[in-house]
Amino acid sequence: MGAGKDSIDTTTERASERMNFRTKPHIKKAIQRAAALRGLDDSVFTMNAAYASALETIEAHDRTRLAPLDHAVFFEALDEVPAPTAALRAAFDSYQKRVTAK
Repeated sequence: MGAGKDSIDTTTERASERMNFRTKPHIKKAIQRAAALRGLDDSVFTMNAAYASALETIEAHDRTRLAPLDHAVFFEALDEVPAPTAALRAAFDSYQKRVTAK
C-alpha cells in the first residue's frame, strides 16, 4: 500500500469533510507506528480504521443474528400468535375511541 492511498474508498467522491480530534500521546504513537507498518499516511490509516469500525457497527445494529435455538423459538412465536388478552383488548378499544373520535 502506498502512502496516502485510501484502501476503503472505492468511489470517486471527493474528500471534502474535516474531522478533528485530540488523543493521548501513547495512542498517537501506536497509530503512527501502525500506519508506518502499513505504508500509509497517519490520516488515511486512522480514517480507514474508523470507517471500517463504523461500517461494522452499522451492520451489527441493522442485522439481528440468532442462535439456531433462538431462531426456532422466534419463528415459532410468529407462527403461533396467542389470542389477545383482556388487557390488550381494552387497550385497543381505548386507542380506537381516542383516535377515531378526532
